[in-house]
Amino acid sequence: MRKRIPDDFKSGFVAIIGKPNVGKSTLLNRIMGEKLSIVSPRPQTTRHSIKGIYTSEKEQIVFLDTPGFVEARYELHHNMINAIESSLIDADLIIFMTDNHFPTDYDERVVAIVMKRVKVPKIAVINKDDLFDDEYKEATKNKLLEAGFDRVVTMSALNDEELSDFISDVTAFLPYSPPYYDKDNLSDMPVKFFAQEIIREQIFHMFREEIPYSSTVTIESFKEFDNKVEISANIWLERKSQKIILIGEKGSKIKEIRQASEKGIYELTGKRVKLELWVKIKQDWRKKSNALKEFGY
Repeated sequence: MRKRIPDDFKSGFVAIIGKPNVGKSTLLNRIMGEKLSIVSPRPQTTRHSIKGIYTSEKEQIVFLDTPGFVEARYELHHNMINAIESSLIDADLIIFMTDNHFPTDYDERVVAIVMKRVKVPKIAVINKDDLFDDEYKEATKNKLLEAGFDRVVTMSALNDEELSDFISDVTAFLPYSPPYYDKDNLSDMPVKFFAQEIIREQIFHMFREEIPYSSTVTIESFKEFDNKVEISANIWLERKSQKIILIGEKGSKIKEIRQASEKGIYELTGKRVKLELWVKIKQDWRKKSNALKEFGY
């Protein structure tokens, strides 16, 4: 027998937005207690809006982790900005994240967009609060309140022991509604999506400069058995010269990527992983709408 949903249950969609590398994915992963969004020290790691579905006895919060707001230089960047704007349209609440560098030009542009285009409630989160003093914290908080945010919260998404007060702050702005998803769902994305993101994350961790940004990953085959997963994946690059770097001397780098990815996918699925990786070239794929559609952007 299905458990009755209480009359005061709350549900809603919450978009997390902000400049690149401000901690949006870290916050989502901490709330969910699972690694749904890949993270790295590099900006622009997130390229898709990823749903994290947090459900308790009192609420269901569907968090939308959006790509960092960027200046559009490639067709890929335009698609990332479109993903952000789509998330704003669907949201019942906006969480704007900033950090100890507020206000940057990106911060000011995002705030202007949110205040002009979005009529739902807005919470500002000042992340990495362990990196600045109380005086700076208070001044930043006042600036954000003056900008029109309904509430301003300070935190360290990486180091705070618990985020229950933050969940209460978010829930306070959500409508009374039954849940949108089953209580056991953590996301609406398939496992193979997270597998390809885990592979892409390793590239961000192992390389600097252009390689991470010029690369993307597609899953060609994903077979899941009772106790193992067999995956064949392509790593796509824009230049032949990048292929040599990514593979490494005698295949050393591609081996590292494979081994680290297998470990991450094992942690995701709880099953043994056999991963095959192939490196292919699609010239200037970030600038081509057909290629972006092929790669799921």
